[in-house]
Amino acid sequence: MYPEDYLYTEQHEWLHVDETTVTLGITSFAQAELGEVVFVDPPDVGDSFSAGDEIGSIESVKAVAEIYTPVAGEVIETNGALDDQPELVNDDPHHEGWIAKLRLASNEGLDGLMNAEAYAAFCDGKGA
Repeated sequence: MYPEDYLYTEQHEWLHVDETTVTLGITSFAQAELGEVVFVDPPDVGDSFSAGDEIGSIESVKAVAEIYTPVAGEVIETNGALDDQPELVNDDPHHEGWIAKLRLASNEGLDGLMNAEAYAAFCDGKGA
């Protein structure tokens, strides 16, 4: 259910690391909890963030959820498709529904993230 080559946070974000670039989104678990996504407020390209910073938000018919980055970096791209199709976060959260790409400031913060197996167990333990 969760891509094996991704890393996961307890706040239900996923990261795909490709050398010095990180693609970030929310997990299938998170989008299911949110319900129908109606708006995504991504960070601005060029913004820099520290690990743990809020970088944007997702609005659904049920709630608004903040998006956090577990790593420090500079935003180099956002998913423009979400402007017209925020439902991509529901339809394909781990691929087409990505939120932002960051240039890593360092690898600090990556070690504390979960792999797919640990994240699935974490979600099972949390219940609904």
